[in-house]
Amino acid sequence: MTELLKWSDRRFQFGHTVDYIPFFMERLRCTAPRLEEATVRVPEDIMEIHENDKWSVKEHIGHLSDIELLHDKRLEDLLAGRDLTPADPENKVTVAAHHNQYPINDLVYHFRQVRDNFLKQVEHFSPADLERKAMHPRLGQVLSLADMLYFIAEHDNHHLTVVATFLRKHYP
Repeated sequence: MTELLKWSDRRFQFGHTVDYIPFFMERLRCTAPRLEEATVRVPEDIMEIHENDKWSVKEHIGHLSDIELLHDKRLEDLLAGRDLTPADPENKVTVAAHHNQYPINDLVYHFRQVRDNFLKQVEHFSPADLERKAMHPRLGQVLSLADMLYFIAEHDNHHLTVVATFLRKHYP
């Protein structure tokens, strides 16, 4: 098996229209259940292991909750007609959060809550708001709302893949 690409090395195909929004929303709804399924039988100590100076399983899951704040801010940016707020490439919030201190059930539950809040915001967008676009600072591309949802779903899947790969190795 090849080594997993770093998130910052991934490339994306954008240009999604409003018609794709329901599909991406469904992908976003499925992240919490996938996290729960991946971790339900795994001992807490396995999910706290740092390997090669990389995040633990708990830190990956905590990061998904942490980054929801950025997603919420980017929805505000989109509605206000501003460029999208840049992400923190150093992930200071996740590093400072000490996610390994918390039970996995709490981390997954918290993620489910913040993700549900995000999805409810999008569900209340007007038809005109669904058509809005904004510049993504790191990618240097204008993204539609559908593109943003796709990008978030790909980010989720990146972390789900890292977690699943780690768990297959350490808890087969």
